[in-house]
Amino acid sequence: MNYHINKESLMDFDNNIRREWAITNGIGGYAGSSILGAHNRTHQGYLIASFHPPVSRYLVFSKTNESFTQSGNTYDLTTAMHLDHKLSEGNKYLSGFDYDSTVCFSYEAGNLAFKKYISLAPNENVSAVAYEFDNAGDDAEFTITPLMNFREHSESSTPVSLKFMVEAGENYFTLSPAKESEIMINLSFSNGKLVERNDRFDINMQLQTEVDNEVDGLDCHFTPYDIVFTIPAHSKMRYSIVCKAGFANDFNNITIDENSAFDIRQKQLNLTAKLIHQAGYKDEFATQLTVAANQFLSHRQSTGYKTILAGLPWFTDWGRDTMIAYTGLTLCTGRFGEARDILLTFAQYAKDGIIPNMFPDNGQSPLYNTADASLWYFYATYKYLKYVNTADAYNFVHQKIYPVLTDIISAYKCGTDFSIFMDKDGLIHAGSGLDQVTWMDVRVGDWVPTPRHGCPVEINALWYNALRIMEFLAKEFGDDDKYYAAMAEHTKASFNEKFWNESTGCLYDVVSDEPDPTIRPNQIYAVSLPFAMLDSTKEASIVKVVKDKLYVGCGLRSLDPDHKDYHPIYIGALSKRDAAYHQGTAWGFLLGGFITAYVKVNGACHETAEEALKFLEPVKAHLWENCIGSISEIFDGDAPHHGRGCYAQAWSVGEVLRCYTEDILPYL
Repeated sequence: MNYHINKESLMDFDNNIRREWAITNGIGGYAGSSILGAHNRTHQGYLIASFHPPVSRYLVFSKTNESFTQSGNTYDLTTAMHLDHKLSEGNKYLSGFDYDSTVCFSYEAGNLAFKKYISLAPNENVSAVAYEFDNAGDDAEFTITPLMNFREHSESSTPVSLKFMVEAGENYFTLSPAKESEIMINLSFSNGKLVERNDRFDINMQLQTEVDNEVDGLDCHFTPYDIVFTIPAHSKMRYSIVCKAGFANDFNNITIDENSAFDIRQKQLNLTAKLIHQAGYKDEFATQLTVAANQFLSHRQSTGYKTILAGLPWFTDWGRDTMIAYTGLTLCTGRFGEARDILLTFAQYAKDGIIPNMFPDNGQSPLYNTADASLWYFYATYKYLKYVNTADAYNFVHQKIYPVLTDIISAYKCGTDFSIFMDKDGLIHAGSGLDQVTWMDVRVGDWVPTPRHGCPVEINALWYNALRIMEFLAKEFGDDDKYYAAMAEHTKASFNEKFWNESTGCLYDVVSDEPDPTIRPNQIYAVSLPFAMLDSTKEASIVKVVKDKLYVGCGLRSLDPDHKDYHPIYIGALSKRDAAYHQGTAWGFLLGGFITAYVKVNGACHETAEEALKFLEPVKAHLWENCIGSISEIFDGDAPHHGRGCYAQAWSVGEVLRCYTEDILPYL
């Protein structure tokens, strides 16, 4: 699997600055930048280390700038933007960009051609930059300037904030941040010499995505040294830089040679090959998504198990996102051990019938403000058993997960936090006041743009499925399955009576004192989930309305464009973006439920699969756009539907992979 972007495409700075790449290390750390080599957002660098996996993430190694002198000519390969859109266009020397789960920039200047590979060591806070030189001319004196930092990954730095104790050795330097003296950052190189710089800071680096969000987008980096070495005339040469971050008590300086960074890259490529083999797909699209899926799986130190990061670059592990992404990221890729771990992670944190909505990035206690995460947990458990389907899997669920599921049903029936309770009609009520308990969860001060208090449609579709899944499990485990069956029948009858809106040919979004007729995508789950409540005619009508009103290529709009509150574009200051987030913005993860529902109502066969595949053609094109090889969180509701938000989102990737491999690929 390889994404290659050619020289001609890379000459255009303004368009390509928003095309990005990202790689991860499996413990919450990551690296990323633009395909030009210039950073475009705060959350970018060659090593954002996670000091308490998968949280406490800090930028420690921003990037390297390169230049060289040959035959009396100097070539500056730096690509960056600084204050007032001042450009350093080293991208004019780029001859190609490649992404294969690691990154490669290819350069040609003078008589020197070289490749610059960037990779992360799996499960370590270690970044590797490997250079492969081919010099067809005279000796070249090559200079590498490492840009160093130490800041929380969503903040920015100034010269005042970047204070370090610096130690330099023959082939390394080590930084100890003044504000966190227990942290060590080591940068080692395979040969050459350190030369102290007069300009010890790269100031006013300007980040285009932050500017788009109506902030100044300025950052600063510490540049204490240049690394200088000679590439002999008419020679080929390898060169390695390795940056490592960790706690001083556990820290040992590293000794590297010219192949060290290449060895780290090869470890990542070997892991990628293993994951592709484990998933077992011969199909290119499924393979691409399998590789993308790995970006979100991470170790969680607090539990000792795997978890799912909701999105790159800033989200941590969210309960709702995890359970929706779960099937695609773990089960569809054959990663059953990780799937088991994730169920255990959230079982440990269940509280009053609710699994966590969010693990904060600062290591504080989880937040529980969600009505749907616990219900998606039933779906994830059910899918785990359907995919693994062994006696051990059933025993694991019986011993470790079933008691948690039983507690959730009891809590929802009797009432728990955030006004979550089963009403006398068998429907689940959720939320009141300023609560944000469904996935449409924006809150701005005392303003909740989409409160959805009452009985939301997808919550009750999930509740019905939870009851049917409990009926299934109770029967398997010798418990009273009729108890859950009776509750499910009651819910089904009330749902059919109260949610159908004849005038729109689809479902109300929320049932309360005054049912909400707003056409939103949440209703698709009443069709796509495994256990259905509606007749086939109503299901087909829902799918048609959603297709006609909400489908936009890479996602479903969150609101009917004919609605007075519809926002066509998600851009600008945070207040503007929050107002648009669930009021027209399209969401990638919703494609999964939509395509599953579409195949269901049209019949699973070759012809339907071919039609459904057309819905994913824009996603295939998108893999070459925002974040190479991945799928964005959200998209503008209006054409051309630019990707926005997180440049790589777990549930976008997971749900597209799930629906493609479950509902389309088997019938093609």
